[in-house]
Amino acid sequence: MTMKIESEKKDEKLTLWLCGRLETSTAPQLQRVVETDLEGVVQLLIDMKQLEYISSAGLRVLLAAYKKLKAKGGSLRICHVNDVVMEVLEVTGFKDKINIE
Repeated sequence: MTMKIESEKKDEKLTLWLCGRLETSTAPQLQRVVETDLEGVVQLLIDMKQLEYISSAGLRVLLAAYKKLKAKGGSLRICHVNDVVMEVLEVTGFKDKINIE
């Protein structure tokens, strides 16, 4: 499986567009982006319009990004979530932690 990640960084804001499946085999790809591109960022927006599926491995990466941003007074927002991904976010309690638009 593959996942495509596009990113755009403007000042202290990073926007990521995820396309495909965020699961065990593709989560390290997002992890690398989070580890390298969050430097100097206080606002992270993840657009999931083209994300088909998210697994627990993907949720771990989101949680790590959330904690990293929160520690420096930043925020993580997610937008354009489909029903399948939203169900996972709701069942796991992520919907209560992360701002979903």
